[in-house]
Amino acid sequence: MDNQLIVIGGGASGLMAAITAAKNGGKVTVLEHNEKPGRKLLATGNGKCNLTNLDLSASHYRGGASRLTERIFSAFTNMDAIAFFQGIGLKTLDRNGWVYPYTEQASQVLRLLLLEAEKYRVKIKSRERVTAVIPRDGRFLVSTPAWTYEADHVIIATGSPASAVRGASGDAIQFARALHIETVPFLPALVPLRIREDVTNRWAGTRVHASVSLYIDAAFTASDTGEVQLTDFGISGIPVFQVSRYAADGISRGRKVSAVLDFMPDVSEEDLADDLKKRAALRPGSPFQELLTGLLPDKLTALFGGRTDHVSENTSSRNGRDYFLETARHIKRYTVTIAGTASIKQAQICSGGIPAEELTDHLECRKIPGLYFAGEAVDVDGECGGYNLQWAWSSGYVAGISCLTPSTAHDQKGDTK
Repeated sequence: MDNQLIVIGGGASGLMAAITAAKNGGKVTVLEHNEKPGRKLLATGNGKCNLTNLDLSASHYRGGASRLTERIFSAFTNMDAIAFFQGIGLKTLDRNGWVYPYTEQASQVLRLLLLEAEKYRVKIKSRERVTAVIPRDGRFLVSTPAWTYEADHVIIATGSPASAVRGASGDAIQFARALHIETVPFLPALVPLRIREDVTNRWAGTRVHASVSLYIDAAFTASDTGEVQLTDFGISGIPVFQVSRYAADGISRGRKVSAVLDFMPDVSEEDLADDLKKRAALRPGSPFQELLTGLLPDKLTALFGGRTDHVSENTSSRNGRDYFLETARHIKRYTVTIAGTASIKQAQICSGGIPAEELTDHLECRKIPGLYFAGEAVDVDGECGGYNLQWAWSSGYVAGISCLTPSTAHDQKGDTK
């Protein structure tokens, strides 16, 4: 009965854990509550599956667990992940450091993982929702409505409630609480943000190159620049996603959260004001809104060019060129109040889960030897760009090999690559 392993969850981290353990002598059963494993993996990167990133610095991760992430990534790096996938037949593609399958099809990544699991005799039981994990006499009983499984080790890799994919759940926290393990509540991380201001009907549907700076109780917290989507409820796009976990956390703690949008991040306020003044000289007598044509998308020219009078280079509401500077400042410092996040089902990932303090460097529960956590079940979340899948691969690998060889988990790669 030695090396009997139950992996709860057949997503990215669960499949990596199962394959790693099976390659190293484990007898592995994966319990997946969906009708098929890997449903959430199929949706990653809009179906293109951003596998990892060539820049794996700690600055791309959050969750207050820098030491833990460093240890996990030293055991299984981004290069190890690329080598692993190439070794099972996946050709990869580098897009400015963001690594994808060459076909840009998540379905092929999943198919190759399932073929590898089959090769090493991993049993995958679908439609098996685990209801309890019970430590008993140094082993575990894992209960489902239909059966109770016995195991020497258990890896909980059930993900988080993020994603509209059916079956995404917060079961990891429920299991942990039942076992008296401390947890951090799941909150949406990479997610659109809702705003309080009544401007969304005026700008909805606009995409614009902009920077987003997030403030919590007026203190600068985070920023990012790229294509921002202005929606009928607020703001979205990768720059918004990158700062959203801090917004969700601040709101959960009752803090005032705001975002400053810079719709022309590559131009200074002074240069923009001078440009507006020159435009006024070129088109004297034109409506002020016309000065913004060619600078901003149509819906933003209407938003910022709301003056009803006609202009010239000397037009002013406050002494000379001050009006132009005021308009430039408005464009570059447009402040909105964050009312909340979009639904957790609209989030790509969650923050929260099992905190690093509850786990060893091998992802084993300190209170319950033989019990491991991996993937989004652990309180580690990364930016957009393949960072969360890399965490899934690395944490799954470490959990999978550590439950069999805990003393050497960080000294070998097995034959996983």
